[in-house]
Amino acid sequence: QVQLVESGGGLVQPGGSLRLSCAASGSIFSMYAMGWHRQAPGKQRELVARITSGGSTNYADSVKGRFTISRDNAKNTVDLQMNSLKPEDTAVYYCKADLSLYGSRYINTYWGQGTQVTVSS
Repeated sequence: QVQLVESGGGLVQPGGSLRLSCAASGSIFSMYAMGWHRQAPGKQRELVARITSGGSTNYADSVKGRFTISRDNAKNTVDLQMNSLKPEDTAVYYCKADLSLYGSRYINTYWGQGTQVTVSS
């Protein structure tokens, strides 16, 4: 079994900052790409940022220059530093990880339960 546990969401004023963290636990043999997605009410879930095991990153155009993704391979964690937040960043943010388990040759995708980020004055 694998668990992805997110933390760090909340309410923040426009222009403010938040840092989201996600920790993966379980019988993880190898961790591949990790990332953050978000889903606003009435909209589809979308990629926010992604980071490979080698540290290569890509971002949604809407967050470039404001958000920074990072990871700690030794701890199986991924963080998202969000600066200059805007009301349109309001959404539930989900952690995602591609990984393989001990004893398995397959790479599977796992999701966290989501954490609410609300940007409002």
